[in-house]
Amino acid sequence: MLPAVNRKLLLGLDVLGAWPVVLLAGVLHTASFSPGHAWPLQLLAVALLAHASWDQRPARAFRHGLVFGLGWLASGLWWLYISLHDFGHLPSVLAGAAVLLLAFVLSLYYGAALALAAWLRDDRHPAVHALVWAGCWLAAELARAQWLTGFPWIASGYAHAVGPLAGWAPWVGVYGIVALAGLLSAGVAAALRSSGRVLMAALLLVGLGLVLPQQFTESSGKLRVSLLQPNVPQDQKFNAGLMADNLDKLVGQIEAARGQLVLTPESVVPLPMDWLEKDFPDQAARLRKAAAERPVLLGIFLGNPQDGYVNSLLGLGTEQAYSYGKRHLLPFGESIPPGFRWFVKALGIPMDDQARGDHQRPLPVAGQRIRPLICYEDLFGEDFVASVQDDAEAATLLLNVSNLAWFGPRMVQDQHLQFSQMRALEFQRPFIRSTNTGATAVLDHQGKVLARLPVETRDRLEIEVEGRRGATPYARWLAAVGLWPLWALALAPILWAWRGRRKR
Repeated sequence: MLPAVNRKLLLGLDVLGAWPVVLLAGVLHTASFSPGHAWPLQLLAVALLAHASWDQRPARAFRHGLVFGLGWLASGLWWLYISLHDFGHLPSVLAGAAVLLLAFVLSLYYGAALALAAWLRDDRHPAVHALVWAGCWLAAELARAQWLTGFPWIASGYAHAVGPLAGWAPWVGVYGIVALAGLLSAGVAAALRSSGRVLMAALLLVGLGLVLPQQFTESSGKLRVSLLQPNVPQDQKFNAGLMADNLDKLVGQIEAARGQLVLTPESVVPLPMDWLEKDFPDQAARLRKAAAERPVLLGIFLGNPQDGYVNSLLGLGTEQAYSYGKRHLLPFGESIPPGFRWFVKALGIPMDDQARGDHQRPLPVAGQRIRPLICYEDLFGEDFVASVQDDAEAATLLLNVSNLAWFGPRMVQDQHLQFSQMRALEFQRPFIRSTNTGATAVLDHQGKVLARLPVETRDRLEIEVEGRRGATPYARWLAAVGLWPLWALALAPILWAWRGRRKR
């Protein structure tokens, strides 16, 4: 029988099971991410969800997970409305409905996870149920990250790019942190029901993250870089009448740069290279002349009408001929899912059906090796972990180039910067970001922001960056076996509980 204090507390917390409170808990979860870095809110929000769904039947637990996900993902992805309405010209009602539909579909993962946890619940063992609940939460996050090409934007572990759990990043990565945070939140719910063992174990694991060894890489020297932020409004980017003026300003920024390497944002030249040479010969000639003085990584499209165009970075004036093409394409923006061509074409997005790039090798510059990533490719560390292994060809710097002008200046830029922070922690590599409107910034190998340009300003960031060589434990095991150990961690308590349920 529960102690009297716990019974009274649980009765007082019954209101937390109401769906409006669960919905608000989802919104609270969004508030834990950048720009606030309020990581305790992430733990509090999921603990509220665990408490609310703990004693429920599967159908009601499913609704709790769905409502929480809607509050979290609709409030965290609202900026998609800007691209759909302002630039895709969808009516406001349809654009809002599309964002809600995406949030609903992604929330199904969490509804299914909580329904499974409720179906497996054994009321005799709250500690075991806490492990099962945390396993189901982790499985939902992994599924969202990997299935149907994956869309892990604001996965719960990213809230801990700062705070006590950040020390686990070079050991277990962002999804290992998801598991730890889920265990801690479920432990709170179990402790309210008389079993504090899981909570105590989770707190010990959190504390361990503060004392784990953190130095796995060493300096590989320094490189002076120039990061360009052209600040071209999205509604002007593909405007043929403004193209010459925008290109003039871009070339002027490159000519004024002083780094050993000049880095431009994604698709800073929003047309293929042969079109640039043919339609804007003066700007193309100035560009090549500037690149002869210092190498440039130019955001541009490469390819042809037959094979398709690839969102690329082209090396001009580099030590060797170099280009990098984006491989992990964004559904609906860069690739068209089967059956949705009518919808994508209605949005009128330029370059809406792109081809994929064909290699992943770093770019050598002045003794450093730079691994490019375009747009949201930096959310998928498992895709590029091979390039940060401890060998002669391993990247010493990570680079992301993006154009977030599609989504406005609020929230999305800080969220994306936070993802780069997590990659810097996981692989202990400095992370350079060159963007059209923000967040243009440089992070060191511990995820600390060394410099950042103000958003929505045309400017140039000149900074010296220290490269790193070596490999973290997370990078080693991720390169060897992928995310399968974390899937095993999620499924082990689920299978154990399922086996016990069959025996009951």
